[in-house]
Amino acid sequence: MIRLLIAAPSAVMRAGLEALAVSGLDAEVVGSFPDLSAVESLRPDVVLSAVSVDEISPSADGRGPAYVLLGEGGLPVWTREALRLGVRAVLPGNASAAEILAAVEAAAHGFVVLDPRDLEGLLASTAPSLTSQEIPALTARELEVFRMMAEGDANKTIAWKLKISETTAKFHVAAILSKLRASNRTEAVATGVRRGLILL
Repeated sequence: MIRLLIAAPSAVMRAGLEALAVSGLDAEVVGSFPDLSAVESLRPDVVLSAVSVDEISPSADGRGPAYVLLGEGGLPVWTREALRLGVRAVLPGNASAAEILAAVEAAAHGFVVLDPRDLEGLLASTAPSLTSQEIPALTARELEVFRMMAEGDANKTIAWKLKISETTAKFHVAAILSKLRASNRTEAVATGVRRGLILL
C-alpha cells in the first residue's frame, strides 16, 4: 500500500485529490496539507503536490519521498537537483484523473514520468554525471530512436516513423547499445529507466 501525502494550497483541490487517491489507488492518505511542512514527520512514500517545487527540502537522511508535481507548467524543474530532491513526475494542471493515478503508481515504484519534450533538457542537465561515468552523450537522433526503443518499436517501425532506412535505424540502435554499454534493448531501456531518461 502506498503511503501518500497530498499538498495543495486549495482545500477544494486537496479534497478532490484525496477522493481520487482513495478511490483509484491502493493507498493510505497519511495527510492533506496546504504546504510541505509535514513531509519529514509523516514519511510518505509519495507526495502528490500542487505546491511550488521551490518548497521541496532535501531529506535529512537522503531517503525522502517521491514527488508528483501538479501544475508546474513550463518551469525548468527537470534538473539533477530536482531528481535529487525526489521529483519523479511533473504533470500539467489539467492532467486527467488517470494520468495522476498512473504517475503516483509509477513514482511509488521508482520510475520517472517525463514528457518527451522535457527529455533533452534533462539530458543536458545530467550530462556532467554521464560524462563522469565515461558514458558518451546520445545525439538528438539517437534520443529519438531511444524513445521509440523504450516504446517497444522494432527497427522497421523506427525507420518508418523517422523516414530513414532500416539499416540506418539499426546503426542508431547499435550506437545506443554501445554508448550505454548494454548487450540488448532490454538492458539499454533498463539503464534509461534507472537514469530517469525513459518516458513511461
